[in-house]
Amino acid sequence: MKNYQKYTKQYYLPPVRCMDWAEKDAVEKAPVWCSVDLRDGNQALIEPMTLEQKVAFFKLLLRVGFKEIEVGFPAASDTEYTFLRTLIENDLIPDDVTVQVLTQAREHIIRKTFEAIKGAKNVIVHVYNSTSVAQREQVFKKDKAAILKIAVEGAKLLKQLTDEAGANYRFEYSPESFSGTEPEYALEVCNAVLDVWQPTADRKAVINIPTTVENAMPHVFAQQCEYMSKNLRYRENVVLSLHPHNDRGCGVATAEMGLLAGADRVEGTLFGNGERTGNVDVVTMAMNMFSQGVDPCLDFSCMPAICAEYTEYTQMQVSPRQPYAGALVFAAFSGSHQDAIAKGMQWRKEHDLPHWTVPYLPIDPGDVGREYQTDVIRINSQSGKGGVGFVLQENYGVNLPAKFKEAMGYAAKGVSDRTHKELKPAEVYNVFLEKFVNNRPVFDVPECHFKQLGEGIEAAVTVESRGKKCEVRAEGNGRLDAVSNALKQHFGAAFTLTTYEQHAMSEKSDSKALSFVGVEKDGKAYWGAGIDEDVVRSSIKALVSALNNYFA
Repeated sequence: MKNYQKYTKQYYLPPVRCMDWAEKDAVEKAPVWCSVDLRDGNQALIEPMTLEQKVAFFKLLLRVGFKEIEVGFPAASDTEYTFLRTLIENDLIPDDVTVQVLTQAREHIIRKTFEAIKGAKNVIVHVYNSTSVAQREQVFKKDKAAILKIAVEGAKLLKQLTDEAGANYRFEYSPESFSGTEPEYALEVCNAVLDVWQPTADRKAVINIPTTVENAMPHVFAQQCEYMSKNLRYRENVVLSLHPHNDRGCGVATAEMGLLAGADRVEGTLFGNGERTGNVDVVTMAMNMFSQGVDPCLDFSCMPAICAEYTEYTQMQVSPRQPYAGALVFAAFSGSHQDAIAKGMQWRKEHDLPHWTVPYLPIDPGDVGREYQTDVIRINSQSGKGGVGFVLQENYGVNLPAKFKEAMGYAAKGVSDRTHKELKPAEVYNVFLEKFVNNRPVFDVPECHFKQLGEGIEAAVTVESRGKKCEVRAEGNGRLDAVSNALKQHFGAAFTLTTYEQHAMSEKSDSKALSFVGVEKDGKAYWGAGIDEDVVRSSIKALVSALNNYFA
């Protein structure tokens, strides 16, 4: 591409090496989660949510389990102000939930914000000002000392108004555009704010470091975060928070590395909604922890319903490939993937396994409300015998013999290829019925009677073909063998009956018998299946189906 020379690094490494985080390989406990869907997410929507939608979304976030929720920028508009007052005046905020409000470090905005939070029990007042080199030079045209003064004056006013209100509000400060700020300067500003607030163990302050615009690889942010964590004053009484955006597509990795580097808290949104490429996706982060045996302290066990509500309120779509949540993330179309999943699921049935290890499925789809029958093995022209067999067994109790699966796989793939569409389980079952159960293009056997002859069996077989019926008799060492010999005699055929298997279609006493028959001629196999209350009749039907495929 042209013009790449006009871009350069816009981030700053700490003045000392900060790499302790690199010795860790996993996040071992959930952070404090703060949803910013109703503020950061909402302001990024083409059509911001209505009051009713915001209230409904707030209730959704409560059900998911968020204990801290940024409800808006109440001084920004009447809608934002009214929403917060609605939550407070209608007693919609549970006692164990803290609402967070955002304000710039400007006096009139801070005062308006304090008017909005009157009557709320648990509140974090989140104040910010931008500290980056670009913002200092281009937007505010102020030096470092002047920018620091803005932060300190804002912090003082928060403390003053809280004292005047006789409240116990908590405080949060963000050096906005931290990702473009020299870490030592960001540290200086944050420590100056903390000196004003004097946080204590029972009233901790939040220092929030945002990648307002993500501009570096995640390991760079991890070093910046570790530097802040190690050098903040009052560290034991400070909650170090992260607010990653996703401009480089690394928001989740940035947040995870930030947790390894000492952060205690994460601000993000469901499915990563937010300005530009969005905020960090809390769903993915939480489910990543879940997939490694860590309780994320959020509940996404009804993921399809959460996705539906999210779409209803925001008009944003959840991508079908969205990690853990998308409609296709557990779907396997590839034959080799389907075969491995089917075998893995069978392995779980046969062994008492304490942990989930099924190939190609990082978590159990059932843990997020997905159905094995419809969401995992999906059939199209790329599918294989294992997947088709799994769909029939899981949905209809049809356990195909190993060699039969190949023929059924080709039949289903052929239909999908010709119709250029995915086959639903019912359509797969219909292919099975049409191709291997009810297929009678050449002949049928509507009636059959047997007579014991010493150690053998005589079969009187009625053959119906092209509207004509005739009876054929033959002997065999069993009923199916006798019928097979009669049909060989009638058609002058030289096939070999190679496979016969049978099982019940369910565990109920009145369940039907399902029989499978395979015949072979010159090394080529032909298959049929029969379904009937009577085992013998089901086996004869299976033979007739197989021979119709042979003669067709």
